[in-house]
Amino acid sequence: MLGLSLPLELELKADPLPWLLEPDPANPGVRYFALTELLGCRLDDPEVVAARRAVMASGPVPAILAAQDPDGYWVKPGPGYAPKYQGTVWQLIFLAQFGADGADPRVRAACDYVLRHSRASVGGFTATGSPMGLIHCLQGNLCAALLDLGCLGDPRLDEALDWLARSITGDGIAPAEDSTAPRRYYRSANSGPGFACAANNHLPCAWGAVKAMLALGKVPAALRSPAIHDALVQGADFLLDGDPARADYPTPYGTPPSGSWFKFGYPTAYVTDVLQNLEALTALGCGTDPRLAPALELMLRKQDAQGRWKMEYTYNGKTWVDVEKKGAPSKWVTLRALRVLQRVGAGSPAA
Repeated sequence: MLGLSLPLELELKADPLPWLLEPDPANPGVRYFALTELLGCRLDDPEVVAARRAVMASGPVPAILAAQDPDGYWVKPGPGYAPKYQGTVWQLIFLAQFGADGADPRVRAACDYVLRHSRASVGGFTATGSPMGLIHCLQGNLCAALLDLGCLGDPRLDEALDWLARSITGDGIAPAEDSTAPRRYYRSANSGPGFACAANNHLPCAWGAVKAMLALGKVPAALRSPAIHDALVQGADFLLDGDPARADYPTPYGTPPSGSWFKFGYPTAYVTDVLQNLEALTALGCGTDPRLAPALELMLRKQDAQGRWKMEYTYNGKTWVDVEKKGAPSKWVTLRALRVLQRVGAGSPAA
């Protein structure tokens, strides 16, 4: 089963890989990712080339691109955060998650538009167009998407990655109270180092931390700056210091963790779930850390007798295209779970 060597308690009940590999015009990206990520096929493999072509021909990607303005944005010009979840930044995030070809001119136009219009003066991605809208969840999502779509090396993305890393460690960023500093935190957004965010009552936000770790972890190890390395270490420590299975991270006013932590879905926007936390941490080489064992067991308990996972959380009805059906077995969620198990069984480069 995918060549995995797993502890007995982490075994699949059945092998869902043939299901993920079957041609599926509604979700062709699943086959593409299964070939490249689970089976390790080369990008120039004829099957991979055909699978990527299928992604651009049917399913979510062409539906999203059909709604794009010729100038590269969706709905209206500007930073693109609104409207949820049909504005520009969300489409770039979703295109990457569905396996869009970053070389497609329409996708390139979308990347360029976001790089030109969705960054604040300090370089990070913002929901409002100004530094007062800098939030880790959006920055992580967009940096991850742009990396997946082939923008590594673009100086504008390099600047955004540097800001994301430094906003985590605090290196070179003044407190929010220092209104004269050219680079500072803002009480309306990321309000301090260590993932502090206004949306979480200025406490460290684990949703933002997961998104940031996913993004920074996609930077090849040989290209990681000292700031990115330090941010990855700090982020992994933060996420592992809590219990990922219970999501017992800081919440506003001591409220219980959001129920969304425990509902697995696809695509993912600013909401984070236990499975995405596992995706981020196993990509950083933490898969054998014993603190992840309860979360891995929680994930495995959700599989059915055929080794499949259900779609528990969905944005259907809010986006340009619906994806699978809530409550039914999901190829996308199953793919996510197998990614995690692949890394646990085979290991992956550490931060």
